[in-house]
Amino acid sequence: MRILLLNPNTMPEMTALVTRVVQPYLPAGAELVPATGRFGAHYIASRSSGVIAAHAALEAFAEHGQDCDGVYLACFGDPGLLALKEMARIPVIGMAEASSRYAAEQAERFAIVTGGERWGPMLHEFVGSIGLGDRLAAVETVAPTGADIARDPDGSIAMLAEACRRVAKRDGAGAVILGGAGLAGLAPRVQPHVDVPVICSAEAGIRMLLAELDQPRAKPQEGDLAFPAPVASTGLSDGLSRLLAQPERS
Repeated sequence: MRILLLNPNTMPEMTALVTRVVQPYLPAGAELVPATGRFGAHYIASRSSGVIAAHAALEAFAEHGQDCDGVYLACFGDPGLLALKEMARIPVIGMAEASSRYAAEQAERFAIVTGGERWGPMLHEFVGSIGLGDRLAAVETVAPTGADIARDPDGSIAMLAEACRRVAKRDGAGAVILGGAGLAGLAPRVQPHVDVPVICSAEAGIRMLLAELDQPRAKPQEGDLAFPAPVASTGLSDGLSRLLAQPERS
């Protein structure tokens, strides 16, 4: 089993961080294929950088994903998620998608704690788009970005714990997601300071993908509504151009 771990921002150290965190959850014989965005923002913190990252994600899949069995979109906010699901023809799971669905299983209402102030409205929209908007109690953003937190995890634990306690008390969240690649692996360190479950978005993502890979999948057939028609393109990478022109893949 080969899993493409796709980080569409341009920080290889973030790809390496998520790889380290999810590696222990892999079954024997499974292999991660890490891929980092070739172009775009160092760390996604706005709508514009997220749109660019969606393009980078498609290109990274075209270059690295053709021999893989599943795709883990290892970037909270899941830029390009639906396009990847359409293009890949193999299971694709996003970090925000997976952790939101897992949190909704754990509690009637859940919250997200993440870095970067612009993520608030973006994540409200995303969670609504996957049908869980009425279950989202709050999105609490802290001043440091996820990249800043990744550079100083020890100095971030107290701040993250306080934010988790705040959404539990103020907003009634029964579970809290620590969202973002930069926060990968910090949930076990925050949990002792918080009275409700604290969920690692990186862990939730790999667990959901592995569960989906265990399920039988019917091969999509040409004529399916989700089957994209071949399309010519201009200015894209060779690999992405080929995928757009040849949608039928085994």
